Amino acid sequence: MRVVVSIGGSVLAPDLASERVDAHADAIDRLTDAGCEVGAVVGGGGVARDYIGTARELGANEIELDDIGVDVTRLNARLLIAALGGAAAPSPARNYEEAGEAIRRGDVAVMGGVVAGQTTDAVSAALAEYMDADLLLYATSVNGVFSADPNEDDDAEHFAEMNAGDLVDIIADIEMNAGSSAPVDLLAAKLIERSGVRTIVLDGTDPQRIVDAVLYGEHDGTDIIPDGTDDQMTYWVDDE
Repeated sequence: MRVVVSIGGSVLAPDLASERVDAHADAIDRLTDAGCEVGAVVGGGGVARDYIGTARELGANEIELDDIGVDVTRLNARLLIAALGGAAAPSPARNYEEAGEAIRRGDVAVMGGVVAGQTTDAVSAALAEYMDADLLLYATSVNGVFSADPNEDDDAEHFAEMNAGDLVDIIADIEMNAGSSAPVDLLAAKLIERSGVRTIVLDGTDPQRIVDAVLYGEHDGTDIIPDGTDDQMTYWVDDE
């Protein structure tokens, strides 16, 4: 089973605490011990926003700001690599080919950002498509996909499942509201729709939830089910 795990920077390292990074590395180790081939993509989180904010005040343009964000995601990726030890490729993959080569060698491929203008949400979806993943999992700071930003709207509806077309529509509506935060960005949603990869969005602040979702199909986030497939998960590790 091939899995891409996308870990938000605010989930992995909101305060650079080593214990939290270790716990997420342990979750990935448990997936590989169960026979999964794993690609992990790490976001920038609050650290990236701090750097970008300061650089913007200093006059950096938007491409320069994106490049700074990419650099921070790669630093966060190096933290995860350090925690994984010999299980991971020794440096963050800079493109999908490098990630694919690492996975074929039997390593965990860890990525940050790739290019300016593309978030790690989109990188995760593109990597899942590139490696023909069975499952793409977004470990975010919110418990799935909602009809609106749950941090801004107490009446936001939580979706237990949906198809990728619905995801695109919902994310587009959320992103049009200034200041709102979507669980994944619109480009990622469109890549998920194009690739047809099964996707889960969940609260990954407790890394045990990642393990439960991948190995047992147990989660209370959002299941994004490709069109034309059975609603029932059939490829969990324990069933193979």
